[in-house]
Amino acid sequence: MNERESAAVMETLAQAFQTDPALSWILPDAEHRARALRSLFRVLVPADARAGCVLRSDDDEAAALWRAPGHADSGMLEFLRNVIPLVATFGTALPRGLKVQAGIDAHRPKGRFWYLHYVGVRPEHQGKGHGGRIVRAQTAVADREGLPCWLETATPDNVPLYERLGFVTQVEWDVAGGGPHFWGMMRPPSEER
Repeated sequence: MNERESAAVMETLAQAFQTDPALSWILPDAEHRARALRSLFRVLVPADARAGCVLRSDDDEAAALWRAPGHADSGMLEFLRNVIPLVATFGTALPRGLKVQAGIDAHRPKGRFWYLHYVGVRPEHQGKGHGGRIVRAQTAVADREGLPCWLETATPDNVPLYERLGFVTQVEWDVAGGGPHFWGMMRPPSEER
């Protein structure tokens, strides 16, 4: 992925997650959240590219960050590499961010699976099937490998969308301290899809 494509993925995801319940709880001020999301994805896109793959639609309407089997947890080296940019991104909101991450880490299963870390569609293109197409591109790879896929969402409207893509809710939880509700969903591999 070249620099322009990487920048487009970062912008697509920053726009897509502007109203995400978890990120809105972590960063309640919309203007600060818009800036912080751009900084966040400047960290996450290259990290997830190293740990798995980054997918983007041709017109940059949609993008997805996937972490390869065995790489769902970022690990200490990645944490140390990113700690300063993440502190700068979240500032005083970092404790809320850590609560969300702790909930995700506590409920993510062990084992080998493709982890859909982030998928988003630019707001003006939502509801047109772009997100489903970009998710199916990688779930097809997982099917060929005989591996399941895992994701978390804090957006209630996303649950039926993911169900149509073959994901099944495995666990639900609320982030400690009044945080958002999450669904953890697994998609088993299938030769028929």
